[in-house]
Amino acid sequence: MNQPLDTPPPWRTAGPPAASHGRCPAAAAKDPTPCEGPRDAATIVDRHGRESAGCVHHCARLLAGLEGARVHPFVPAPQALDIYSRARELPPFAWEIGR
Repeated sequence: MNQPLDTPPPWRTAGPPAASHGRCPAAAAKDPTPCEGPRDAATIVDRHGRESAGCVHHCARLLAGLEGARVHPFVPAPQALDIYSRARELPPFAWEIGR
C-alpha cells in the first residue's frame, strides 16, 4: 500500500522466486513464513488484473499489502472468507515488522 505504483509487487522482486524454495508463488521473497495448505488454494488479483496463486496464508498476507487487490471470484467461498478475514487482521507487509 505504501509503495509507488512503479514498484514491482512484493512477490515479483529481485532474487529467486519464492516457489523455487518450496513455497507458493504468492509468498513474498522476504516473507519467512511457511505455506499453509495447498500452494494453489486461491488466487489474488491486483488492481491491474495480474494474478498470483498461492496458499491461503500467503494470499492473505499479499492481499493485506496490495491496495485494490481482491480474491479471484472463482475461489471457493470458505477459502475466500478465510483470506479476507486474515488479511483484515494484518498490516501491509507484515513480515517487515515480524508478524
